[in-house]
Amino acid sequence: MEKRKEEKVTLIDAFKDFKEEKNIDRPVMMGVLKDVFLTQIAKTYGSADNFDVIVNVDKGTCEIYQNFEIVEEVENPAAEMTLDEVKADSGDDDFEIGDTYAKPLPLSAFGRRGILNIRQNLQGRIMDIEKANVYRKYSEKVGEIFTGEIYQTWSREVLLLDEDGNELHIPKEEQIPGERFKKNDTVRAIIKSVEMRNNTTPYITLSRVSSDFLARLFEMEVPEIADGLITIKKVVRVPGERAKVAVESYDERIDPIGACIGVKGGRVIGIVRELRNENIDVLQWSSNPKLLIQRALTPARVSSIDLGESTEDKVKVYMLPDEVQKGIGRGGVNVQLAGMLVGREIEVWRETPKGEAASEEEDVALEEFTNPEYGRTIDAWVIDKLKSIGCDTARSVLAIDPEELAKRADLDMVTVDDVRSILSAEFED
Repeated sequence: MEKRKEEKVTLIDAFKDFKEEKNIDRPVMMGVLKDVFLTQIAKTYGSADNFDVIVNVDKGTCEIYQNFEIVEEVENPAAEMTLDEVKADSGDDDFEIGDTYAKPLPLSAFGRRGILNIRQNLQGRIMDIEKANVYRKYSEKVGEIFTGEIYQTWSREVLLLDEDGNELHIPKEEQIPGERFKKNDTVRAIIKSVEMRNNTTPYITLSRVSSDFLARLFEMEVPEIADGLITIKKVVRVPGERAKVAVESYDERIDPIGACIGVKGGRVIGIVRELRNENIDVLQWSSNPKLLIQRALTPARVSSIDLGESTEDKVKVYMLPDEVQKGIGRGGVNVQLAGMLVGREIEVWRETPKGEAASEEEDVALEEFTNPEYGRTIDAWVIDKLKSIGCDTARSVLAIDPEELAKRADLDMVTVDDVRSILSAEFED
């Protein structure tokens, strides 16, 4: 009796690491334990057909029985015993020929190597289940906001831990430009993706640059959006610079823009701070592309819009010279976001004000400088970049500070100086 007690204690000690497992359902845990023991039994005895494994996860115990058929003459010692053998083993003489005797199998029967194999297999199976549980848990949460503390920072990513110790990553490309994190900072980000990489722990990617992140923040801050009274139709961002959020209300009594901004900007200010002072424009959605473009290019006033003959054509937006800079925005961000909002590339063109035709005659269109007759020429790709920021004539280029021109048109200073030299020569007579 004392020997059986020692064996039971040995089992509890051997597997106490697993009985406290909280992330695995009890039926699953029991099934895993049974499967691991039956696998080792088959390896040790050649077959597990006549063995029973009874697991008690709460107590951390596992009882194994080898079933023997009681026969007069044994032909298969692994599955048969005589009455005398049963009586000698159990001390019980109530058995008869044809009965089944369940003989307790001590853990020591597997030997040290067998016990080690059981532990290793059990650990591997538990880890696989944990990985699957984490993968399933976060796959179902893709698109939701996660809030956590920074655990570690590196040059290429920062690491967060959830309440169960699972790792979540914010790669550098998913961070807002210029962000700096330190250990224990509380950070919010959207769960972007969950991947299994080389059968390791699921790699959970968080993002702070996703347009969906901004949309979820508005849902958290604006009750009318959460209640479905206001719909976010589309969100576009240049992270860290500017964003545009197009909203629509199905209730005429609700001003969707005012509701999103809040009294004195109270609702949007928290989002702006969360996004490191990213400028956020909230505008009324429209299915009319011209009206949507006009709203998206605010604060600039648009004179006219040419959508072209197909959706593949660039949209030409005409503005008075004083409005061009406002429409394009710093570094061309405003017009870029407007294009993203309507899904078309937008070009801003300067419109000649009435009464200024004579002065415009003294200017020269940039396309003319691709003509060798002018002497030194400007490459077409450079002209395209200048036109993308609203400069389509020589004087419109010369009117902009060289450094500002280089930044807005994404040109190096050598190219800018060369272009200005070519253009200036045109007016030196």
